[in-house]
Amino acid sequence: MGSKSDNPRPVVGISMGDPAGIGPEIIVKALSSPELRRTARFVIHGANDLLTLAADRCGIDPFWQRVPADNASLVDEAEGDVIVRDHDHGGLLMRLPTEPSRRGGHASKQWVDATIADAMLEPGRPGAVDAMVTAPINKRAWHLAGHDWPGHTELLAQRTRSRRTAMCFESPRLRVILATVHVPLMELRNLLTIGRVFDPIDLGHQACRQLGIAAPRIAVAGLNPHAGEQGLMGDEEQRIIAPAVRMARDAGIDAHGPFPADSVFREALDGRWDMVVAMYHDQGLIPMKLVQHGTSVNWTVGLPIIRTSPDHGTAYDIAGTGRADAGSMESAIRLAVHLAANRRRQAAGS
Repeated sequence: MGSKSDNPRPVVGISMGDPAGIGPEIIVKALSSPELRRTARFVIHGANDLLTLAADRCGIDPFWQRVPADNASLVDEAEGDVIVRDHDHGGLLMRLPTEPSRRGGHASKQWVDATIADAMLEPGRPGAVDAMVTAPINKRAWHLAGHDWPGHTELLAQRTRSRRTAMCFESPRLRVILATVHVPLMELRNLLTIGRVFDPIDLGHQACRQLGIAAPRIAVAGLNPHAGEQGLMGDEEQRIIAPAVRMARDAGIDAHGPFPADSVFREALDGRWDMVVAMYHDQGLIPMKLVQHGTSVNWTVGLPIIRTSPDHGTAYDIAGTGRADAGSMESAIRLAVHLAANRRRQAAGS
């Protein structure tokens, strides 16, 4: 592959996701595009035999080079645009049922941990990557393997010692960032604070700036129907959300709200807002997946490293059939490449 100093393209690490899910297939399909492979160099942590099987099922000739997972120096020495760091499981993952399993959870967690470690290396170190993309994992499988994390987001925040992070979704027509993520709805009343609403406003503003939006316009959704109807349907808007919006405006952010959630996403689709802050997971994800399914990207903002992922899960029901849509994975890879290239340019100019 040559040294990084010889090649201006960013290096993107990819974790293969749950081995029984569609991760191997969507990675192979997305990277089968020669045009996409020219934008960066790619290092996949996973199982080479599963990628080869996925390629065969899809009628795609293998286009990557395999190296042992534990030899980082071979990554930089390898030729080609795609390198698989093979965590050899002796073929055991080939026989997994298409459902959550302890073995699948252990493997996918191992691959995520390895990709995070690569992303946290200093530039120029053997095996270092400029960004990471995570294929879908299954939380039940992680639990069966003894890894009690709600998801990638929380793991990444802990591994990178990040005080403030948020789950953000980027797509051609709509951007959404979440104030809370993987929590039961009944706990929202006890979780929402002024600071917890301010943080995604601030991080959403920063995310827009990273995308090249010079003056981001941020809309903040209410929690209750009709944004509380001036306290008639709940007071969280008056006690928590409105003060957070005022704090953001005092910090120079063009933030507005709280707005009724049943109308603010439509306004964003019409171009009025660059980012919508949603109070909880489904409030933001339902409109995103309804209008941008297959093109939206999950982007963890607030980390010192770049991390993106597709906007869907493991899709066990179609795993191994060759029918998985790789559109969101391709979008996740392209966003990671774009953000990493921007960061490289900024570092070179500083």
